[in-house]
Amino acid sequence: MSVEQRMAGKLVLVTGSGTGIGREVALEFAREGATVALHYAHSVEGAATAVGEIQRAGGKAEAFRADLSQIADARRLAAEAVAFLGGLDVLVNNAGITMNRAFEKVTPEQFDTLYHVNVRGQFFLTQAVLPAMLRRGGGAIVSMTSIHAFEGYTEHSVYAGTKGAIVAYTRALAIELAPRGIRVNAIAPGAVPVESHFRAAPGMSLEAVGKAIPVGFAGEPRDIARVAVFLASDDARYIVGQTLVVDGGTTSWMPFGDGFRRPMDAQFGRGYVPGL
Repeated sequence: MSVEQRMAGKLVLVTGSGTGIGREVALEFAREGATVALHYAHSVEGAATAVGEIQRAGGKAEAFRADLSQIADARRLAAEAVAFLGGLDVLVNNAGITMNRAFEKVTPEQFDTLYHVNVRGQFFLTQAVLPAMLRRGGGAIVSMTSIHAFEGYTEHSVYAGTKGAIVAYTRALAIELAPRGIRVNAIAPGAVPVESHFRAAPGMSLEAVGKAIPVGFAGEPRDIARVAVFLASDDARYIVGQTLVVDGGTTSWMPFGDGFRRPMDAQFGRGYVPGL
């Protein structure tokens, strides 16, 4: 546990926290003293072990399953998490799926799958928890977007569109909710290799990824988790409607090369996006 627990007494829901960045975000909030509701769609084991880790450290946590492509499930998750927590101070919209697919091969079903999870599910979950946050006198919403919202990459037209939508939605919602005591911001992570990346590209090397980043190394989930806690804390009380890019300098770099001319070797989305 941290010496100074910035989230002591706070009630937090983190979506997509069974694996990767979301799991570490949930653990970091718990380290900072929060009671945490974790959400997962498929990664029950990861969510369960995170809950166990939090409980063994003396914290309080529980995991809930929901398919955020279904609005009814998003609303049920909101109700169950708020009931467990006894209210809500912080929502971290981390859940999201990715896919790389040549533009002309994208199907309507694949398009809808990404937008339903990454944008629609996030939107209506946030709407569903809003009353609980207002009853607590306000709070903070932190949503995960991506550097794909700002930089183009081959075969990512659908995914990038969803992440760009989150940036715009964050900015607009922040203006609507700030007068009501709720700060809304987003994080755009750069290269942070997690389990799904290694499944899609089994030969991926962390050393090779790091060489392509100005800072010289790939990010880790905790690099993003600490920023999420910061944005939800009173330390960020004057930050509203912003998307904080956390990418080791990637989007500040002007790359020249012909990688955009070749199809990708990796295949993201297999197993959860139809037709891949």
